[in-house]
Amino acid sequence: MTKTALITGITGQDGSYLAELLLEKGYEVYGIIRRSSNFNTQRIDHIFKDIHEKENKLHLVYGDLSDASSIGAIIRKVMPDEVYNLAAQSHVKVSFEIPEYTADITAMGSLRILEAIRQFCPKAKYYQASSSEMYGKVKETPQSEKTPFHPRSPYGVSKVFSYWITKNYRESYDMFACNGILFNHESPRRGETFVTKKITKAIAKIKAGKQKKLYLGNLDAKRDWGYAKDYVEAMWLMLQSEKPEDFVIATGETHSVKEFLEEAFNLVGLNWQDYVEIDQRYFRPAEVDLLIGNPQKAKEILNWEPKTKFKELVRIMLKEDLDEEGIDFEK
Repeated sequence: MTKTALITGITGQDGSYLAELLLEKGYEVYGIIRRSSNFNTQRIDHIFKDIHEKENKLHLVYGDLSDASSIGAIIRKVMPDEVYNLAAQSHVKVSFEIPEYTADITAMGSLRILEAIRQFCPKAKYYQASSSEMYGKVKETPQSEKTPFHPRSPYGVSKVFSYWITKNYRESYDMFACNGILFNHESPRRGETFVTKKITKAIAKIKAGKQKKLYLGNLDAKRDWGYAKDYVEAMWLMLQSEKPEDFVIATGETHSVKEFLEEAFNLVGLNWQDYVEIDQRYFRPAEVDLLIGNPQKAKEILNWEPKTKFKELVRIMLKEDLDEEGIDFEK
């Protein structure tokens, strides 16, 4: 029997990779998109092209996490076996500028979905995209499922609410609801305002003669960076488990923004110090200095491990941006 999955945030980095994975596994996939004056489906357009001659199992429906009635109507119509909530206002720096909107979408949006599932489709399995930003001012290193949270941004605070409301619905209503505490995960599909993509995109434009400088904030911030394509597999595995649990998904390694810079610029034979300047506008009001996850539980229970190492991730991202500029990349 064909399973049906509902994905919020399907047009984002994680949503597009997850849609590909589920379609490969034979799922019927529904994705929620917001109505806007411009289409924002670039990350999934290729899926429609790949399947145009086959049975179309990817369906887009209009909805909004700020609108409980639309979420409830979609849940009632689709009656999914699995729901993956990946949608959010996910930019940490931006969350300081629009904190109320961030809380409404990122925090209350998860509650609206859980309540719709409880009312209309209580047997559906639910995945909540939690974040390493919940740890914030970390209490221990590395961070595990037992590490206390100390979020340092409206985004992090909103994700803490989503985490606890997911556990609350699991414990109160016996729902199959999981939190995936994902540490930073990147890919060629990463949004251009995120630092890793900003770096690789700028290098490609510098090599093409279209850009001279790259402006960044805190180069000493350290993150546990993995490959998004690896991480969506962990999301799926969580919902295939015998019982719902929460998992840290990470590489167990940490690298600074400066290290990412050095690796990426070295791949094209350039010295990053010749092109990078610090701009105070890109510093956060409250910084998160060090994040590194302990994925041991995921390894033991889900049999999941990251496949892509840091240097390979940088290469994958850089090659994509160089290709877009028509620049050969031999390394």
